[in-house]
Amino acid sequence: MPMIDRRLFTNFDWPLIGLTLVIATIGVVNIFSATASYTGSGTAYYLKQLYWILTGLGLVLMVTSVDYHLLEDVAYWVYGLVLFLLLLVLVAGKTSMGATRWLHLGFFSLQPSEPMKIVIIIVFARFFSRHGGQGGLGVKELGVPLIMVGLPALLIMKQPDLGTAILVLLIAGSLLSAVGVRLSALIIGLVAAVPVIFVGWEYYLREYQKNRILDFLNPERSRLGSGYHIIQSKIAVGSGGFFGKGYLKGTQTQLRFLPEQHTDFAFSVFSEEWGFLGCLVVLGLYLCLILWGLQIASRCNDRFGTLLAVGVTAMLFWHISINIGMVIGLFPVVGVPLPFFSYGGTSMVTSMTGVALLLNISMRRFMFSAN
Repeated sequence: MPMIDRRLFTNFDWPLIGLTLVIATIGVVNIFSATASYTGSGTAYYLKQLYWILTGLGLVLMVTSVDYHLLEDVAYWVYGLVLFLLLLVLVAGKTSMGATRWLHLGFFSLQPSEPMKIVIIIVFARFFSRHGGQGGLGVKELGVPLIMVGLPALLIMKQPDLGTAILVLLIAGSLLSAVGVRLSALIIGLVAAVPVIFVGWEYYLREYQKNRILDFLNPERSRLGSGYHIIQSKIAVGSGGFFGKGYLKGTQTQLRFLPEQHTDFAFSVFSEEWGFLGCLVVLGLYLCLILWGLQIASRCNDRFGTLLAVGVTAMLFWHISINIGMVIGLFPVVGVPLPFFSYGGTSMVTSMTGVALLLNISMRRFMFSAN
Protein backbone atom coordinates (compact mmCIF):
# COMPACT_ATOMS: atom_id res chain seq x y z
CA MET A 1 0.00 0.00 0.00
CA PRO A 2 1.39 3.47 -0.81
CA MET A 3 2.16 5.82 2.02
CA ILE A 4 -0.80 8.09 1.13
CA ASP A 5 -3.84 6.29 -0.25
CA ARG A 6 -5.69 8.58 -2.63
CA ARG A 7 -8.96 6.96 -1.57
CA LEU A 8 -8.60 8.96 1.64
CA PHE A 9 -9.19 12.14 -0.37
CA THR A 10 -12.06 10.76 -2.44
CA ASN A 11 -13.74 9.52 0.77
CA PHE A 12 -13.31 12.80 2.66
CA ASP A 13 -16.57 13.64 4.42
CA TRP A 14 -17.25 17.10 2.99
CA PRO A 15 -20.86 17.32 4.30
CA LEU A 16 -19.64 16.84 7.89
CA ILE A 17 -16.97 19.54 7.77
CA GLY A 18 -19.36 21.82 5.84
CA LEU A 19 -22.07 21.39 8.48
CA THR A 20 -19.55 22.14 11.21
CA LEU A 21 -18.35 25.32 9.49
CA VAL A 22 -21.91 26.55 8.92
CA ILE A 23 -22.64 26.27 12.66
CA ALA A 24 -19.30 27.90 13.53
CA THR A 25 -19.97 30.78 11.11
CA ILE A 26 -23.38 31.46 12.67
CA GLY A 27 -21.60 31.38 16.03
CA VAL A 28 -19.09 34.05 14.93
CA VAL A 29 -21.90 36.29 13.68
CA ASN A 30 -23.70 35.80 16.99
CA ILE A 31 -20.53 36.57 19.01
CA PHE A 32 -20.15 39.84 17.08
CA SER A 33 -23.62 40.87 18.25
CA ALA A 34 -23.09 39.58 21.80
CA THR A 35 -19.93 41.69 22.20
CA ALA A 36 -20.95 44.74 20.15
CA SER A 37 -21.58 46.72 23.33
CA TYR A 38 -18.20 45.82 24.84
CA THR A 39 -15.52 48.49 25.08
CA GLY A 40 -11.79 48.30 25.58
CA SER A 41 -8.62 47.58 23.65
CA GLY A 42 -7.49 44.30 22.22
CA THR A 43 -8.62 42.00 19.44
CA ALA A 44 -12.39 41.68 19.08
CA TYR A 45 -13.91 38.45 20.37
CA TYR A 46 -15.37 37.46 17.00
CA LEU A 47 -11.91 37.76 15.39
CA LYS A 48 -10.39 35.63 18.12
CA GLN A 49 -13.11 33.06 17.48
CA LEU A 50 -12.18 33.06 13.79
CA TYR A 51 -8.56 32.38 14.77
CA TRP A 52 -9.70 29.41 16.88
CA ILE A 53 -11.78 28.06 13.99
CA LEU A 54 -8.72 28.22 11.72
CA THR A 55 -6.66 26.53 14.44
CA GLY A 56 -9.34 23.84 14.66
CA LEU A 57 -9.20 23.28 10.90
CA GLY A 58 -5.43 22.87 11.12
CA LEU A 59 -6.01 20.32 13.87
CA VAL A 60 -8.51 18.52 11.62
CA LEU A 61 -5.85 18.17 8.92
CA MET A 62 -3.35 16.74 11.41
CA VAL A 63 -5.75 14.28 13.02
CA THR A 64 -7.18 13.00 9.74
CA SER A 65 -3.70 12.42 8.30
CA VAL A 66 -3.03 9.66 10.85
CA ASP A 67 -4.93 6.36 10.98
CA TYR A 68 -7.23 6.46 14.01
CA HIS A 69 -6.30 2.86 14.87
CA LEU A 70 -2.99 4.15 16.23
CA LEU A 71 -5.03 5.63 19.09
CA GLU A 72 -5.93 2.10 20.13
CA ASP A 73 -2.26 1.33 20.80
CA VAL A 74 -1.54 4.47 22.85
CA ALA A 75 -4.92 4.82 24.60
CA TYR A 76 -3.79 3.80 28.09
CA TRP A 77 -0.58 5.84 27.87
CA VAL A 78 -2.49 8.99 26.91
CA TYR A 79 -5.06 8.31 29.65
CA GLY A 80 -2.27 8.01 32.23
CA LEU A 81 -0.65 11.24 31.03
CA VAL A 82 -3.86 13.31 31.22
CA LEU A 83 -4.71 11.77 34.60
CA PHE A 84 -1.26 12.83 35.83
CA LEU A 85 -1.89 16.36 34.52
CA LEU A 86 -5.20 16.47 36.43
CA LEU A 87 -3.31 15.56 39.60
CA LEU A 88 -0.71 18.20 38.81
CA VAL A 89 -3.44 20.84 38.47
CA LEU A 90 -4.42 20.33 42.12
CA VAL A 91 -0.79 20.74 43.19
CA ALA A 92 0.59 23.43 40.87
CA GLY A 93 -2.38 24.74 38.92
CA LYS A 94 -3.38 28.39 38.55
CA THR A 95 -6.27 29.47 40.77
CA SER A 96 -8.73 31.97 39.31
CA MET A 97 -12.14 32.99 40.72
CA GLY A 98 -12.00 30.22 43.31
CA ALA A 99 -11.24 27.42 40.83
CA THR A 100 -7.95 25.69 39.98
CA ARG A 101 -8.24 24.32 36.44
CA TRP A 102 -5.22 25.48 34.40
CA LEU A 103 -1.60 24.47 34.08
CA HIS A 104 1.00 26.90 32.79
CA LEU A 105 3.32 25.01 30.42
CA GLY A 106 5.84 27.52 29.17
CA PHE A 107 4.33 29.47 26.28
CA PHE A 108 0.74 28.31 26.75
CA SER A 109 -1.79 27.21 29.36
CA LEU A 110 -3.61 23.88 29.38
CA GLN A 111 -6.89 22.83 30.96
CA PRO A 112 -6.45 19.03 31.29
CA SER A 113 -10.13 18.42 32.03
CA GLU A 114 -11.00 19.32 28.41
CA PRO A 115 -8.84 16.71 26.64
CA MET A 116 -10.08 14.16 29.19
CA LYS A 117 -13.45 14.25 27.39
CA ILE A 118 -11.74 12.93 24.26
CA VAL A 119 -9.38 10.63 26.16
CA ILE A 120 -12.18 8.87 28.05
CA ILE A 121 -13.81 8.13 24.68
CA ILE A 122 -10.59 6.65 23.31
CA VAL A 123 -9.78 4.55 26.39
CA PHE A 124 -13.36 3.23 26.70
CA ALA A 125 -13.41 2.36 22.99
CA ARG A 126 -10.07 0.56 23.42
CA PHE A 127 -11.28 -1.36 26.49
CA PHE A 128 -14.68 -2.43 25.13
CA SER A 129 -13.35 -3.30 21.69
CA ARG A 130 -11.54 -6.17 23.41
CA HIS A 131 -13.59 -6.81 26.55
CA GLY A 132 -17.19 -6.68 25.45
CA GLY A 133 -19.48 -8.77 27.63
CA GLN A 134 -21.78 -11.44 26.19
CA GLY A 135 -25.40 -10.52 26.82
CA GLY A 136 -24.43 -7.21 28.40
CA LEU A 137 -21.98 -6.10 31.05
CA GLY A 138 -22.40 -7.44 34.56
CA VAL A 139 -21.24 -5.97 37.86
CA LYS A 140 -17.80 -7.62 37.62
CA GLU A 141 -17.21 -6.34 34.06
CA LEU A 142 -18.10 -2.80 35.13
CA GLY A 143 -15.44 -2.58 37.82
CA VAL A 144 -12.49 -1.47 35.68
CA PRO A 145 -14.48 0.99 33.49
CA LEU A 146 -16.01 2.64 36.57
CA ILE A 147 -12.56 3.12 38.08
CA MET A 148 -11.27 4.54 34.79
CA VAL A 149 -14.01 7.18 34.64
CA GLY A 150 -14.35 7.69 38.39
CA LEU A 151 -10.76 8.83 38.99
CA PRO A 152 -10.76 11.73 36.47
CA ALA A 153 -14.33 12.71 37.39
CA LEU A 154 -13.38 13.08 41.06
CA LEU A 155 -10.23 15.05 40.21
CA ILE A 156 -12.20 17.39 37.94
CA MET A 157 -14.87 17.94 40.59
CA LYS A 158 -12.09 18.76 43.06
CA GLN A 159 -10.96 21.74 40.93
CA PRO A 160 -14.03 22.38 41.13
CA ASP A 161 -15.58 21.95 37.67
CA LEU A 162 -18.94 20.23 38.07
CA GLY A 163 -20.01 20.75 34.46
CA THR A 164 -17.00 19.01 32.91
CA ALA A 165 -17.14 16.20 35.49
CA ILE A 166 -20.80 15.57 34.60
CA LEU A 167 -19.94 15.55 30.90
CA VAL A 168 -17.16 12.99 31.40
CA LEU A 169 -19.60 10.76 33.32
CA LEU A 170 -22.35 11.18 30.70
CA ILE A 171 -19.96 10.36 27.84
CA ALA A 172 -18.82 7.22 29.67
CA GLY A 173 -22.44 6.31 30.43
CA SER A 174 -23.37 6.67 26.76
CA LEU A 175 -20.60 4.27 25.74
CA LEU A 176 -21.70 1.81 28.42
CA SER A 177 -25.23 1.99 26.99
CA ALA A 178 -23.87 1.34 23.50
CA VAL A 179 -21.99 -1.73 24.72
CA GLY A 180 -24.93 -2.94 26.80
CA VAL A 181 -25.43 -3.30 30.56
CA ARG A 182 -27.40 -6.08 32.23
CA LEU A 183 -30.56 -5.02 34.02
CA SER A 184 -29.33 -6.44 37.32
CA ALA A 185 -26.12 -4.39 37.11
CA LEU A 186 -28.11 -1.29 36.21
CA ILE A 187 -30.40 -1.68 39.23
CA ILE A 188 -27.42 -2.24 41.56
CA GLY A 189 -25.74 0.85 40.11
CA LEU A 190 -28.82 3.03 40.66
CA VAL A 191 -29.19 1.85 44.25
CA ALA A 192 -25.48 2.47 44.92
CA ALA A 193 -25.77 5.97 43.41
CA VAL A 194 -28.15 7.14 46.15
CA PRO A 195 -25.57 7.28 49.02
CA VAL A 196 -22.95 8.60 46.58
CA ILE A 197 -25.20 11.54 45.68
CA PHE A 198 -25.90 12.19 49.37
CA VAL A 199 -22.20 12.19 50.29
CA GLY A 200 -21.40 14.38 47.29
CA TRP A 201 -24.06 16.92 48.26
CA GLU A 202 -23.07 17.08 51.90
CA TYR A 203 -19.28 16.97 51.67
CA TYR A 204 -18.11 17.52 48.10
CA LEU A 205 -20.16 20.26 46.39
CA ARG A 206 -19.25 23.88 47.01
CA GLU A 207 -21.88 26.32 48.26
CA TYR A 208 -22.25 28.05 44.89
CA GLN A 209 -22.78 24.67 43.19
CA LYS A 210 -25.55 23.83 45.63
CA ASN A 211 -27.09 27.24 44.98
CA ARG A 212 -27.13 26.58 41.24
CA ILE A 213 -29.11 23.38 41.76
CA LEU A 214 -31.49 25.09 44.20
CA ASP A 215 -31.91 28.01 41.76
CA PHE A 216 -32.81 25.54 39.04
CA LEU A 217 -35.65 24.28 41.25
CA ASN A 218 -36.68 27.81 42.24
CA PRO A 219 -34.93 30.71 40.41
CA GLU A 220 -36.96 33.27 42.36
CA ARG A 221 -35.19 32.38 45.61
CA SER A 222 -32.32 34.70 44.68
CA ARG A 223 -33.36 37.02 41.84
CA LEU A 224 -30.36 39.34 42.15
CA GLY A 225 -27.93 36.71 43.39
CA SER A 226 -27.25 33.18 42.24
CA GLY A 227 -30.55 32.98 40.33
CA TYR A 228 -29.82 36.06 38.21
CA HIS A 229 -28.22 34.16 35.31
CA ILE A 230 -31.10 31.84 34.62
CA ILE A 231 -33.78 34.53 35.07
CA GLN A 232 -32.13 36.91 32.59
CA SER A 233 -31.51 34.08 30.14
CA LYS A 234 -35.17 33.03 30.17
CA ILE A 235 -36.23 36.65 29.67
CA ALA A 236 -33.93 36.92 26.64
CA VAL A 237 -35.15 33.68 25.09
CA GLY A 238 -38.81 34.45 25.72
CA SER A 239 -38.64 38.05 24.50
CA GLY A 240 -37.43 36.87 21.09
CA GLY A 241 -40.90 35.64 20.23
CA PHE A 242 -41.48 33.90 16.90
CA PHE A 243 -39.41 36.07 14.55
CA GLY A 244 -36.96 37.68 16.99
CA LYS A 245 -36.10 41.34 17.63
CA GLY A 246 -33.60 41.54 14.80
CA TYR A 247 -29.82 41.34 14.54
CA LEU A 248 -28.03 43.70 16.97
CA LYS A 249 -31.42 44.71 18.41
CA GLY A 250 -31.70 42.41 21.43
CA THR A 251 -32.22 44.61 24.50
CA GLN A 252 -31.08 42.00 27.01
CA THR A 253 -27.85 41.66 25.03
CA GLN A 254 -27.06 45.24 24.01
CA LEU A 255 -27.91 46.60 27.48
CA ARG A 256 -25.80 43.80 28.97
CA PHE A 257 -28.39 42.41 31.36
CA LEU A 258 -27.36 38.90 30.31
CA PRO A 259 -24.22 37.52 32.04
CA GLU A 260 -21.68 35.47 30.06
CA GLN A 261 -23.60 36.36 26.90
CA HIS A 262 -20.80 35.49 24.47
CA THR A 263 -19.79 32.23 26.17
CA ASP A 264 -22.17 29.93 28.06
CA PHE A 265 -25.29 31.98 27.23
CA ALA A 266 -24.58 32.68 23.56
CA PHE A 267 -27.72 30.79 22.55
CA SER A 268 -29.80 33.20 24.66
CA VAL A 269 -28.44 36.07 22.54
CA PHE A 270 -29.32 34.24 19.35
CA SER A 271 -32.82 33.37 20.61
CA GLU A 272 -33.61 36.99 21.45
CA GLU A 273 -32.47 38.30 18.07
CA TRP A 274 -33.66 35.52 15.75
CA GLY A 275 -36.63 34.14 17.63
CA PHE A 276 -38.21 30.71 17.44
CA LEU A 277 -37.62 30.35 13.69
CA GLY A 278 -33.90 31.07 14.02
CA CYS A 279 -33.62 28.60 16.89
CA LEU A 280 -35.29 25.92 14.77
CA VAL A 281 -32.64 26.43 12.08
CA VAL A 282 -29.74 26.08 14.53
CA LEU A 283 -31.32 23.11 16.31
CA GLY A 284 -31.91 21.50 12.90
CA LEU A 285 -28.23 21.92 12.04
CA TYR A 286 -27.21 20.35 15.35
CA LEU A 287 -29.65 17.49 14.78
CA CYS A 288 -28.07 16.84 11.37
CA LEU A 289 -24.63 16.85 13.00
CA ILE A 290 -25.67 14.26 15.61
CA LEU A 291 -27.42 12.04 13.05
CA TRP A 292 -24.38 12.24 10.77
CA GLY A 293 -22.13 11.11 13.61
CA LEU A 294 -24.43 8.15 14.32
CA GLN A 295 -24.43 7.27 10.62
CA ILE A 296 -20.61 7.20 10.63
CA ALA A 297 -20.74 4.88 13.66
CA SER A 298 -23.22 2.54 11.94
CA ARG A 299 -21.17 2.36 8.73
CA CYS A 300 -17.88 1.64 10.48
CA ASN A 301 -16.66 -1.93 10.07
CA ASP A 302 -14.53 -2.31 13.19
CA ARG A 303 -15.65 -2.18 16.81
CA PHE A 304 -13.05 0.33 17.98
CA GLY A 305 -14.04 2.84 15.29
CA THR A 306 -17.75 2.34 15.98
CA LEU A 307 -17.35 3.01 19.70
CA LEU A 308 -15.08 5.96 18.99
CA ALA A 309 -17.72 7.53 16.72
CA VAL A 310 -20.49 6.84 19.25
CA GLY A 311 -18.42 8.47 22.00
CA VAL A 312 -17.67 11.62 19.99
CA THR A 313 -21.31 11.93 18.94
CA ALA A 314 -22.37 11.50 22.57
CA MET A 315 -19.92 14.23 23.64
CA LEU A 316 -21.40 16.69 21.14
CA PHE A 317 -24.98 15.64 22.00
CA TRP A 318 -24.54 16.18 25.74
CA HIS A 319 -22.83 19.54 25.23
CA ILE A 320 -25.69 20.72 23.04
CA SER A 321 -28.46 19.33 25.25
CA ILE A 322 -27.06 20.62 28.54
CA ASN A 323 -26.21 24.09 27.24
CA ILE A 324 -29.57 24.70 25.56
CA GLY A 325 -31.40 23.12 28.48
CA MET A 326 -29.43 25.38 30.81
CA VAL A 327 -30.28 28.64 29.01
CA ILE A 328 -34.02 27.87 28.91
CA GLY A 329 -34.18 26.68 32.52
CA LEU A 330 -34.52 22.93 32.00
CA PHE A 331 -31.12 22.20 33.58
CA PRO A 332 -29.07 23.89 36.33
CA VAL A 333 -26.37 26.37 35.31
CA VAL A 334 -23.17 24.27 35.12
CA GLY A 335 -20.95 26.25 32.75
CA VAL A 336 -21.11 24.02 29.66
CA PRO A 337 -20.43 25.82 26.33
CA LEU A 338 -22.37 25.23 23.10
CA PRO A 339 -20.08 23.47 20.56
CA PHE A 340 -18.83 25.69 17.69
CA PHE A 341 -21.16 28.46 18.92
CA SER A 342 -19.96 29.73 22.29
CA TYR A 343 -16.80 31.83 22.41
CA GLY A 344 -13.73 29.99 23.65
CA GLY A 345 -10.59 28.42 22.27
CA THR A 346 -10.62 25.37 24.54
CA SER A 347 -14.18 24.48 23.61
CA MET A 348 -13.50 25.00 19.89
CA VAL A 349 -10.35 22.85 19.92
CA THR A 350 -12.09 20.02 21.82
CA SER A 351 -15.12 20.07 19.53
CA MET A 352 -12.97 20.24 16.39
CA THR A 353 -10.92 17.30 17.64
CA GLY A 354 -14.14 15.33 17.96
CA VAL A 355 -15.17 16.21 14.40
CA ALA A 356 -11.66 15.31 13.19
CA LEU A 357 -12.04 11.83 14.72
CA LEU A 358 -15.41 11.40 13.00
CA LEU A 359 -13.84 12.46 9.69
CA ASN A 360 -10.97 10.05 10.27
CA ILE A 361 -13.33 7.12 10.86
CA SER A 362 -15.51 8.04 7.87
CA MET A 363 -12.52 8.39 5.52
CA ARG A 364 -11.04 4.99 6.39
CA ARG A 365 -14.16 2.82 6.41
CA PHE A 366 -13.27 1.44 2.95
CA MET A 367 -10.05 -0.10 4.31
CA PHE A 368 -12.06 -2.66 6.28
CA SER A 369 -15.04 -3.06 3.97
CA ALA A 370 -12.64 -4.16 1.26
CA ASN A 371 -11.05 -6.88 3.42
